[in-house]
Amino acid sequence: MPYSQFKTLTSVKSAFGIVTRENVRFLPQLSPLEPSSTLQNFLEYSLPIATATGSEKARSELIISPVLLEVRQILQQKISFFSGEDFTVDEALGLNGTCDFLLSRSIEQIEIEAPVFILVEAKKADLKTGLGQCASEMVAAQMFNQMKGQSIATIYGCVCNGTQWRFMQLQEKVLTIDLNDYPLPPVGQILAFLVWMAEN
Repeated sequence: MPYSQFKTLTSVKSAFGIVTRENVRFLPQLSPLEPSSTLQNFLEYSLPIATATGSEKARSELIISPVLLEVRQILQQKISFFSGEDFTVDEALGLNGTCDFLLSRSIEQIEIEAPVFILVEAKKADLKTGLGQCASEMVAAQMFNQMKGQSIATIYGCVCNGTQWRFMQLQEKVLTIDLNDYPLPPVGQILAFLVWMAEN
């Protein structure tokens, strides 16, 4: 059962003993980060195309991927970025398959190394449909880090369609879901959140 088979949060809760807390803001109040002119100019061209076509692939390539690469640039390449990579952790538990986007605090870029700290699941429209899949990927990241002897206290997740971003955090068995959907544009607030997650 790959990650995509976790259609709901209920399926993740029953499979892994996860407890959820909803509509709790865990992100601090942060000042937006000024995007580079490269990202700003790119989004001016790409946003209208991504939203017009509406496809998940277009939103991933034209909005989400450039934003995550900008985060890596802000952090001076001290994190690694993966897109569409296989992230099989425990096939017997259904923790296998590819993740849309994955960030690690390792600088290694050839293969995924621990600690993985954020998973981003791209959706075409309704963000709710991606919560279960993203949560299962977060559980996998937690296990992966433990297996590699690189456990970290918090794993972050995000379900987004490019123009709306919804964040979650996993600490031990508690999954906290911020039901605020943060908009893009502007991109500065999203950058601030993602950089904060990388550094905390």
